[in-house]
Amino acid sequence: MNKGDLIDKIAEAAGLKKADAAAALNATLETIADTLKAGQKITLVGFGTFDVNYRAARKGINPSTQKEIQISDKVTVKFKAGKELAGTVDNKDLRTSLKAVADKKKKK
Repeated sequence: MNKGDLIDKIAEAAGLKKADAAAALNATLETIADTLKAGQKITLVGFGTFDVNYRAARKGINPSTQKEIQISDKVTVKFKAGKELAGTVDNKDLRTSLKAVADKKKKK
């Protein structure tokens, strides 16, 4: 699903015009980004938690050349699914189809 598809779903579920759904989604995403940029955590009970994480500089290996490289420090975004969301997606049908895809990739 892409952003346009999500806007369509929001508009349908909330009975909004697509333009209003797009404005609401854009405002939500902008607010999340601004809050994380300020170093604050966002917790949506039942859905999950967005947080920022500092990753220190470290040494790594370039897979093409096998030479050691220096990887600079950076701030990353973490998302931890809440129990309700995790429980919603953990169903037998989805597990079976994802396992089949993973098994197919292993064979290659």
